[in-house]
Amino acid sequence: MTTLDFSPLFRSTIGFDRLANLVEDALRVDESTPGYPPYNIEKRGEDNYRISLAVAGFGEDELSIEARENAVLVTGRKKAAENGTAYLHRGIAERDFRRSFRLADFVKVVGATFDHGLLHIDLVREIPEAMKPRRIEINAVAGGESKKAVEDKKQAA
Repeated sequence: MTTLDFSPLFRSTIGFDRLANLVEDALRVDESTPGYPPYNIEKRGEDNYRISLAVAGFGEDELSIEARENAVLVTGRKKAAENGTAYLHRGIAERDFRRSFRLADFVKVVGATFDHGLLHIDLVREIPEAMKPRRIEINAVAGGESKKAVEDKKQAA
Protein backbone atom coordinates (compact mmCIF):
# COMPACT_ATOMS: atom_id res chain seq x y z
CA MET A 1 0.00 0.00 0.00
CA THR A 2 1.21 3.49 -0.82
CA THR A 3 1.78 5.78 2.13
CA LEU A 4 1.53 9.50 1.78
CA ASP A 5 3.26 12.02 4.03
CA PHE A 6 1.02 15.02 4.65
CA SER A 7 3.33 16.74 7.15
CA PRO A 8 4.49 19.44 4.65
CA LEU A 9 0.84 20.29 4.05
CA PHE A 10 0.10 20.56 7.77
CA ARG A 11 3.01 22.95 8.35
CA SER A 12 1.38 25.70 6.29
CA THR A 13 -2.37 25.01 6.48
CA ILE A 14 -5.01 24.84 9.17
CA GLY A 15 -8.12 22.71 9.13
CA PHE A 16 -7.16 20.38 6.28
CA ASP A 17 -6.64 17.33 8.50
CA ARG A 18 -9.91 15.87 7.20
CA LEU A 19 -8.42 15.95 3.69
CA ALA A 20 -5.73 13.48 4.75
CA ASN A 21 -8.40 11.11 6.07
CA LEU A 22 -10.36 11.37 2.82
CA VAL A 23 -7.30 10.51 0.71
CA GLU A 24 -6.36 7.60 2.97
CA ASP A 25 -9.92 6.22 2.81
CA ALA A 26 -9.97 6.53 -0.99
CA LEU A 27 -6.69 4.64 -1.30
CA ARG A 28 -7.83 1.87 1.02
CA VAL A 29 -9.33 -0.67 -1.37
CA ASP A 30 -10.01 -4.13 -0.02
CA GLU A 31 -12.49 -6.97 -0.29
CA SER A 32 -14.89 -5.29 2.12
CA THR A 33 -15.48 -2.45 -0.36
CA PRO A 34 -18.76 -3.38 -2.01
CA GLY A 35 -19.14 -3.48 -5.78
CA TYR A 36 -22.89 -3.88 -5.55
CA PRO A 37 -25.04 -2.15 -6.60
CA PRO A 38 -23.35 -0.52 -9.58
CA TYR A 39 -23.63 3.25 -9.69
CA ASN A 40 -22.81 6.40 -11.66
CA ILE A 41 -21.89 9.84 -10.39
CA GLU A 42 -22.75 12.66 -12.80
CA LYS A 43 -21.86 16.32 -12.79
CA ARG A 44 -24.97 18.01 -14.18
CA GLY A 45 -23.90 21.63 -13.88
CA GLU A 46 -21.52 23.91 -12.03
CA ASP A 47 -22.98 23.00 -8.62
CA ASN A 48 -25.34 20.09 -9.41
CA TYR A 49 -24.61 16.38 -9.14
CA ARG A 50 -26.52 13.12 -9.42
CA ILE A 51 -25.82 9.65 -8.06
CA SER A 52 -27.62 6.87 -9.94
CA LEU A 53 -27.73 3.35 -8.49
CA ALA A 54 -28.90 0.31 -10.45
CA VAL A 55 -31.25 -1.40 -7.98
CA ALA A 56 -33.09 -3.87 -10.20
CA GLY A 57 -35.51 -6.04 -8.25
CA PHE A 58 -35.95 -3.59 -5.37
CA GLY A 59 -39.14 -1.70 -4.70
CA GLU A 60 -39.35 1.87 -3.46
CA ASP A 61 -40.37 0.64 -0.02
CA GLU A 62 -37.21 -1.53 0.23
CA LEU A 63 -34.81 1.39 -0.26
CA SER A 64 -33.82 4.14 2.16
CA ILE A 65 -31.62 7.21 1.83
CA GLU A 66 -30.12 8.92 4.85
CA ALA A 67 -28.32 12.25 4.63
CA ARG A 68 -25.68 12.65 7.31
CA GLU A 69 -23.02 15.25 7.93
CA ASN A 70 -20.86 15.19 4.77
CA ALA A 71 -22.23 11.81 3.68
CA VAL A 72 -25.25 10.12 2.16
CA LEU A 73 -26.04 6.50 3.02
CA VAL A 74 -28.19 4.34 0.72
CA THR A 75 -29.55 1.08 2.10
CA GLY A 76 -31.50 -1.68 0.37
CA ARG A 77 -33.25 -4.38 2.40
CA LYS A 78 -34.96 -7.04 0.31
CA LYS A 79 -38.15 -8.47 1.77
CA ALA A 80 -38.26 -12.24 2.05
CA ALA A 81 -39.90 -13.93 -0.93
CA GLU A 82 -43.17 -15.56 0.07
CA ASN A 83 -43.99 -17.33 -3.20
CA GLY A 84 -41.54 -20.25 -2.80
CA THR A 85 -40.18 -19.91 -6.35
CA ALA A 86 -37.46 -22.41 -7.31
CA TYR A 87 -34.89 -20.74 -9.59
CA LEU A 88 -32.92 -22.64 -12.23
CA HIS A 89 -30.67 -19.58 -12.63
CA ARG A 90 -30.69 -16.44 -10.52
CA GLY A 91 -28.71 -13.67 -12.21
CA ILE A 92 -30.48 -10.68 -10.72
CA ALA A 93 -28.73 -9.93 -7.46
CA GLU A 94 -31.38 -9.01 -4.93
CA ARG A 95 -29.17 -9.02 -1.87
CA ASP A 96 -29.19 -6.39 0.85
CA PHE A 97 -26.68 -3.57 0.48
CA ARG A 98 -25.30 -0.47 2.15
CA ARG A 99 -23.52 2.11 0.04
CA SER A 100 -22.06 5.31 1.45
CA PHE A 101 -20.90 8.40 -0.45
CA ARG A 102 -18.82 11.15 1.12
CA LEU A 103 -19.90 14.68 0.32
CA ALA A 104 -17.84 17.86 0.19
CA ASP A 105 -18.66 20.79 2.42
CA PHE A 106 -21.89 22.59 1.51
CA VAL A 107 -23.14 19.70 -0.70
CA LYS A 108 -26.59 18.51 0.29
CA VAL A 109 -29.20 16.07 -0.95
CA VAL A 110 -32.12 17.89 -2.58
CA GLY A 111 -34.20 14.96 -3.81
CA ALA A 112 -34.43 11.38 -4.97
CA THR A 113 -36.40 9.58 -7.66
CA PHE A 114 -36.93 5.91 -8.51
CA ASP A 115 -37.40 5.19 -12.21
CA HIS A 116 -37.07 1.95 -14.23
CA GLY A 117 -34.88 0.20 -11.65
CA LEU A 118 -32.60 3.21 -11.13
CA LEU A 119 -32.46 5.20 -7.92
CA HIS A 120 -31.40 8.80 -8.65
CA ILE A 121 -30.16 11.03 -5.83
CA ASP A 122 -29.84 14.71 -6.72
CA LEU A 123 -27.27 16.85 -4.93
CA VAL A 124 -26.45 20.55 -4.99
CA ARG A 125 -23.58 22.58 -3.61
CA GLU A 126 -24.91 25.69 -1.88
CA ILE A 127 -22.15 27.96 -0.66
CA PRO A 128 -23.37 30.36 2.06
CA GLU A 129 -23.22 34.08 1.22
CA ALA A 130 -20.63 34.61 3.95
CA MET A 131 -18.30 32.14 2.20
CA LYS A 132 -18.67 33.57 -1.32
CA PRO A 133 -16.02 35.96 -2.63
CA ARG A 134 -16.95 39.60 -2.27
CA ARG A 135 -15.48 42.80 -3.57
CA ILE A 136 -13.98 45.13 -0.96
CA GLU A 137 -14.21 48.84 -1.69
CA ILE A 138 -10.95 50.73 -1.36
CA ASN A 139 -11.32 54.18 0.18
CA ALA A 140 -8.74 56.85 -0.68
CA VAL A 141 -7.42 58.93 2.22
CA ALA A 142 -7.37 62.70 1.64
CA GLY A 143 -5.72 64.86 4.34
CA GLY A 144 -6.04 62.24 7.09
CA GLU A 145 -9.72 61.52 6.34
CA SER A 146 -11.12 58.93 4.00
CA LYS A 147 -12.74 60.11 0.77
CA LYS A 148 -16.08 58.67 1.94
CA ALA A 149 -15.95 60.61 5.23
CA VAL A 150 -15.25 63.85 3.32
CA GLU A 151 -18.22 63.19 1.01
CA ASP A 152 -20.47 62.44 4.00
CA LYS A 153 -19.50 65.80 5.57
CA LYS A 154 -20.31 67.64 2.30
CA GLN A 155 -23.73 66.01 2.10
CA ALA A 156 -24.51 66.88 5.73
CA ALA A 157 -23.72 70.57 5.19
